[in-house]
Amino acid sequence: MKPPYSITGKILKLVATISEKIGEVNSAHLSKPPTELRKKNRIKTIHSSLEIEGNTLTIEQITAIVENKRVVGPKKDILEVKNAIEVYEYIDKLNPYSFDSFCEAHGILMNGLIDSAGKLRNKSVGIVKGDEVSHVAPSSAMLRPLMLDLFDYVKNDDDLVLIKSCVFHYEMEFIHPFIDGNGRMGRLWQTLILKDAYPVFEYLPIESLIKEQQEQYYESLGKSDNSGESTVFIEFMLNIILESLEDLLNIQNVSLTNADRLDVFKSIIKNDFFTRKEYLKNFREISSATASRDLRFAVDNKIIEKIGDKNTTRYRYK
Repeated sequence: MKPPYSITGKILKLVATISEKIGEVNSAHLSKPPTELRKKNRIKTIHSSLEIEGNTLTIEQITAIVENKRVVGPKKDILEVKNAIEVYEYIDKLNPYSFDSFCEAHGILMNGLIDSAGKLRNKSVGIVKGDEVSHVAPSSAMLRPLMLDLFDYVKNDDDLVLIKSCVFHYEMEFIHPFIDGNGRMGRLWQTLILKDAYPVFEYLPIESLIKEQQEQYYESLGKSDNSGESTVFIEFMLNIILESLEDLLNIQNVSLTNADRLDVFKSIIKNDFFTRKEYLKNFREISSATASRDLRFAVDNKIIEKIGDKNTTRYRYK
């Protein structure tokens, strides 16, 4: 069954503007941002998503953990960070349309933190805010059918991926399938759904903007609960997505290294053969000599293979 929501004028305008920004990102070769920026954004993502859930570690401490350095801090907080690093490193192996993959990711994310990591809850839960129960989640007997319906919607419905990712995020939070870790799973899985259609979302720290607007985030969830549909939450999250793309595009003097260019081109050409001319066509800002150096570097480092000679030369990624 299709989850309830309405397509408003605000949603249509946001989708159109986001689509334009994605086009600008692709034109600027930022679908895979420079390596150092990807690392910083990944750390910001982990820090913000866990900070929302009460983790006390700083960006500097998380950076140290990423670099395999010793960190002093609460054991639980350190384990949360290590688990998050592991699941984001595993992200290419996760299937955004698979319920089993979803449970596998939760198992990694919550390993050692709860006994039921990767398993649906087997008891009823309610979300308490202050002295009041703000939301009573569906019973445990309903969880699997509800989640399978939700995955069927995301996989098969004709709505735009931008909208479906927001709907999934809201509906998963509403269903609350796990004893703990639902918030971070909702944010992770929306990123995974978006990444499948638009690779740039793997490296955008959407969670950082959610953290900055945490009150509005929970307010939009509450308003959607009260209205019985996810429209308000869709509008909020689309605005967050737009802001994250604008932040990426506002970075001044982004310069790609040869490794960055080769990484970007691989995502475009995949396993097909290509020529230097085709490579250069995708990077009009570089000279023919720079393109030749890039390809020579890639051949020398066994990133690509070279076939033929002179005018018949072709390349393919290994």
